[in-house]
Amino acid sequence: MLTTLDPRSDTWIVVAGGLLLGAAAALTVCPLLWIFGFVRNGHIAYRGDWLRATRRAALVALVIVLLVILRAQDALSIQIALFVIAMPVLVEITFSARR
Repeated sequence: MLTTLDPRSDTWIVVAGGLLLGAAAALTVCPLLWIFGFVRNGHIAYRGDWLRATRRAALVALVIVLLVILRAQDALSIQIALFVIAMPVLVEITFSARR
């Protein structure tokens, strides 16, 4: 069904595609981020590790959704892409510095 829809004719198809790609990336990255944190902490699982991994996966999903939508609207440039990627990095640095 989704293969017969044209994203050039309807912007909601682009948004749905971006959300689906973002969700797929977040669901893939979340366990990997937890495993990286688990290994970094010396194979000790701390309270809040899954929440931190989920937050970081949500940031990855947000970046992917924004890049897909900007690309579909022909508004994507190198400067905008770097800005979209840098903002979640700065958000995560801010959240990590609070500890």
